Amino acid sequence: MALRKFYSEIKGLKVKEFPNHVKPMLSLDYVKKSVQRGMDNYHAKYIETSSVDPVYHVCFGGMVLSYFLALPEERRHLEHQQHSKEHGGH
Repeated sequence: MALRKFYSEIKGLKVKEFPNHVKPMLSLDYVKKSVQRGMDNYHAKYIETSSVDPVYHVCFGGMVLSYFLALPEERRHLEHQQHSKEHGGH
């Protein structure tokens, strides 16, 4: 949704106008306000309505985080296994 809005904003710009349009969006203050707005929207949508969805978000977020944290170790195991197959190890 946000990308669609951003695309519609920049669609009519000239190439020379694009940096001046994007530069304010890359400021620290703009990022802080965007994060705060997102958190306010999340709070209004899920917390104030007593929805159970935040519990699911935490559970699935924890699963994804643990997967990404374990991924380098798993890749090392798979590389070692492949290396052993190629060189006749056990």
